[in-house]
Amino acid sequence: MTNRKIMLAVAAVFLVSVCLSVFILMPSEKREVEIVQNGTVLYTFDLNRAEDREIRISSADGGYNLIVIKDGTICISEADCPDQTCVKMGELKSDYLPIVCLPHKLIVRFAEDES
Repeated sequence: MTNRKIMLAVAAVFLVSVCLSVFILMPSEKREVEIVQNGTVLYTFDLNRAEDREIRISSADGGYNLIVIKDGTICISEADCPDQTCVKMGELKSDYLPIVCLPHKLIVRFAEDES
């Protein structure tokens, strides 16, 4: 009887995890993007209207991130931080999963609704 309860609990946790993953990874319908460094919004773009370009953002420690806007998408293509997590994240797609570079205190995220 206890094995059955354990199996049911594991199955329930698995189902909740799958549902949350699908919810978190759903593509955003928003197109307004903010680039924020150390709590200050540096740039705001509408990806539907933004021209293809590269933006180099320097940090206080002398480091940098290279942000690329291309074909209505945005990503960090290059950085000099040691772990490269921000580069590995790829294109910004989800409202709940921004691109973050902790060493340079940089966030690329979909803008919040003002309502």
